[in-house]
Amino acid sequence: MYDFQADIDQPKSQFYRELAAAADALTAGEPDAVANMANVAALVWQLVPELNWAGFYRAIGEELVLGPFCGRPACIRIPFGSGVCGTAALNGESQLVADVHAFPGHIACDAASQSELVVPVVRDDTVVAVIDLDSPRAGRFDEEDLAGIEALAGILAARI
Repeated sequence: MYDFQADIDQPKSQFYRELAAAADALTAGEPDAVANMANVAALVWQLVPELNWAGFYRAIGEELVLGPFCGRPACIRIPFGSGVCGTAALNGESQLVADVHAFPGHIACDAASQSELVVPVVRDDTVVAVIDLDSPRAGRFDEEDLAGIEALAGILAARI
């Protein structure tokens, strides 16, 4: 059993370095993408405060398909270009959304979500998945959260 701890009172940059190190340790040497996504979703859910959803959508064809996650049941399929996740997948660019209700075409899988951070996982110039974090607090995510989750996506690119 793994027991990862993180001090949320430390600087965010250090917190995300520790999160990345834990994710690296969990996924190193494991070839199964689903197992790696499941463990990282659980790790993020455990350590990142103020989340109501944390997980993955896998890029299959021209849509995202629900992958391992923690939180309430979610949308199963999202076309590229739809909502925050689909926009990140289509453009290959992270989406930092302070108010999901102001995002054109937002897909409300959980009415409690107020802000969202979606980071594409890119391998060989192709989006293979997105990491999706939702929070019930508007404005929950900032540039440091974005940088931390982008670093996490970089580690996972060859492991999922």
